[in-house]
Amino acid sequence: MTVTAAAAVAGLALPASSQALSASPQAATGAAAVQEHLQELQKIAEANGGHRASGSPGYQGSIDYVKAKLDAAGFATTLQEFDSMGGKTYNLLAETPGGDANNVVMVGAHLDSVSAGPGINDNGTGSAAILQAALDFAGSGAQPKNKLRFAFWGAEEEGLVGSSHYVQTLPEQDRGKVAMYLNFDMVGSPNAGYFTYDGDDSDNEGAGPGPEGSAQIEKVLNDSFGGAGVATEGTDFDGRSDYGPFIEVGIPAGGTFTGAEGTKTQEQADKWGGQAGQAYDPCYHSSCDTVDNVSQEALDRNLQVISAAVKTFAEQTPTR
Repeated sequence: MTVTAAAAVAGLALPASSQALSASPQAATGAAAVQEHLQELQKIAEANGGHRASGSPGYQGSIDYVKAKLDAAGFATTLQEFDSMGGKTYNLLAETPGGDANNVVMVGAHLDSVSAGPGINDNGTGSAAILQAALDFAGSGAQPKNKLRFAFWGAEEEGLVGSSHYVQTLPEQDRGKVAMYLNFDMVGSPNAGYFTYDGDDSDNEGAGPGPEGSAQIEKVLNDSFGGAGVATEGTDFDGRSDYGPFIEVGIPAGGTFTGAEGTKTQEQADKWGGQAGQAYDPCYHSSCDTVDNVSQEALDRNLQVISAAVKTFAEQTPTR
């Protein structure tokens, strides 16, 4: 989760293709698999100076790990190269071979950490959750009506550079084929809140509503949490994460968030548990953001919502 947005220069796409989605019969699924991914991301950070910052060996190791999982499941993967902080780095994109290429549902999370720590909550949790949602969808044998495109962004922590580069360099005709974007940035905060992006501006705070269709996305996510007995609150489209470049060009967006450096109120603690007066993530952007800094309950709940959203929007998209 970063604070400001920035532009990037043109990059280079390096495609790898596959024919069909498939299941790995020996692979873990669901929440157990997400924990395995987080353990691997921490090992990668530990072997590379304690972090996975974009452009570093730790980030490259993270890209290699995620790409190998998606390639093995039959996704068509692409590395998109761009410049950031004076060096080369990448976005990783993975699409279903099937589905309507004129109606693309994008699901994204940033894969980089800050240089201060391994970034397991921020944003290993979002990356691991969408990775597993993709793998579980592949393992289900379902054929999507809409094309699904999963994005693992680089250089988010440097100012949304990877997602900005992607949107800015996407040809206008291809931009029009992106039906919606779902963003998952920090979904396992240890003192978790349960927030969904306020697509309809019903909170009347900060920025206005998202592009047309965002309210419908918010409702699907809220209904999914509600079905599990979890109350939600809205969080503003304040531009702090990778949905920013998408809403700037009118693409409807939504997603979930469990909180960063903000402070949990007493009312929220009464509703969700945890400690009032404490940060949602006391280890935000620091060296203690390890696997021990993740709420398993919050991560499991968000994974269920993310997986349900992938299945829902594989078949339908919001009206624009």
